[in-house]
Amino acid sequence: MASNSNLSVLNALDNARTQMYHVTAIVIAGMGFFTDAYDLFCISTVSKLLGRLYYYDPTTGKPGKLPHSVNNVVIGVALVGTLSGQLFFGYLGDKLGRKRVYGVTLILMASCAICSGLSFGYSPKVVMGTLCFFRFWLGFGIGGDYPLSATIMSEYANKKTRGAFIAAVFAMQGVGIIFAGLVSMIISRVFLGMYAGPAFSEDHVFSTEPEADYVWRIVLMIGALPALLTFYWRMKMPETGRYTALIEGNAKQAAADMGRVLDIEINAEQEKVAQFNSANEYKLFSNEFFTRHGKHLIGTATTWFLLDIAFYSQNLTQKDIFPVMGLTQEAVNVSALREMFETSRAMFVIALFGTFPGYWFTVAFIEKIGRFYIQLVGFFMMSLFMFIIGVKYEYLKNKDHKWTFAALYGLTFFFANFGPNSTTFVLPAELFPTRVRSTCHALSAASGKAGAMIGAFGIQNFTQDGKSEQIKKAMIILAITNLMGFGFTFMLTETKGRSLEEISGEDAGYGDAQVADQPDH
Repeated sequence: MASNSNLSVLNALDNARTQMYHVTAIVIAGMGFFTDAYDLFCISTVSKLLGRLYYYDPTTGKPGKLPHSVNNVVIGVALVGTLSGQLFFGYLGDKLGRKRVYGVTLILMASCAICSGLSFGYSPKVVMGTLCFFRFWLGFGIGGDYPLSATIMSEYANKKTRGAFIAAVFAMQGVGIIFAGLVSMIISRVFLGMYAGPAFSEDHVFSTEPEADYVWRIVLMIGALPALLTFYWRMKMPETGRYTALIEGNAKQAAADMGRVLDIEINAEQEKVAQFNSANEYKLFSNEFFTRHGKHLIGTATTWFLLDIAFYSQNLTQKDIFPVMGLTQEAVNVSALREMFETSRAMFVIALFGTFPGYWFTVAFIEKIGRFYIQLVGFFMMSLFMFIIGVKYEYLKNKDHKWTFAALYGLTFFFANFGPNSTTFVLPAELFPTRVRSTCHALSAASGKAGAMIGAFGIQNFTQDGKSEQIKKAMIILAITNLMGFGFTFMLTETKGRSLEEISGEDAGYGDAQVADQPDH
């Protein structure tokens, strides 16, 4: 197969030594992901508080709780927005350029994070209505960040460390989840210090502190900060060399932009670029596309779909499992702010010890072990641990075994992130040609979000009431979906150590257009 030396700008990108410019790109794209994760997951820490504030019914003798349908919509609406945003911005990223669309997603995220803390009115319906409206558009902006961040990072990186760089951008999701727990924990603690109310069992009304209405708003609005901080840097990034050369066909501009950031002299080779492009003119969903990339697209979309059913079910339902583990007290024994503090603390601890290390294990080992095996082993281990939790649930929920339960639960998170949660993000950014890379990543990610919605709207119904039989069912269903993910991983191929054009077969187009599929693994 022809090497990338066909085009010196691509060759320079593939073989550039790792330098400050790569780190900057990781931070700029990573802060987008940090914001995404914070915004998507901080709702879990405040949803119980919202129930107490707006849905208390004195006739039940229990603390207020969001009705199932409202809970599902409040938590799930951002996912619906994310799915739509992925498809919309992913397509635009290929049509208008990565950079042009990249700033828009950030402005949308920041403004909607601020607005989701405001409500126009007092009744529960109005408060939840405005919250859901802005969370949808917040999700829409977040959706755009997925395909664009992945594509920008893969197109900027060199071929030796590309997987680690894309995984590092994605690992900022882990930091965002930790901060969602940490910020909620700090703010609820500060308010507790000033306005602590009695436990619900002592005083039904004042156990819900009136000041708590500020707490959830502050937590949601803080999501705008990291987005605003990186806006300036995002606007200063040049368009990726691959987009400028291979889609706009402007070899001169690509050579100038990349020469500037990589500190080297690059020749502009306009004829070669034109030749290169004429060999790769087939459209998305054409027969040629399906022959070359159909199997991979089905592979990336199905594995991401199956993974997100489990990943989002776990993240969004953990608040229902904490009391069983003994990490939080029963709702009647605590005030509203105390309950939020304990939920946030538990989420922070699980994220710090279970979720977070997995992401960085992927960054460290992805270029050694490769994407394929990390994904395969990750799916298998998740399946195994969830199956054990499902089968042995009665035994584990006994107070004496709470640490065993917490360890098993933490391990499912660890292998999700040192496994398919990271690799399903990396692979679609590498397997497809430049012209459709952003769209194909968006299609795979949107398929993932469809899985997340099944988690949010379907699996959550099993866990919300904390009934053992239902939680057992949920865990066994998730073990099965992970096993299916293990199977579909075999449709994918290893990409480590090869240039993007070699993986996608784009540079085979000079002489004979070879099919992109390499001999697997």
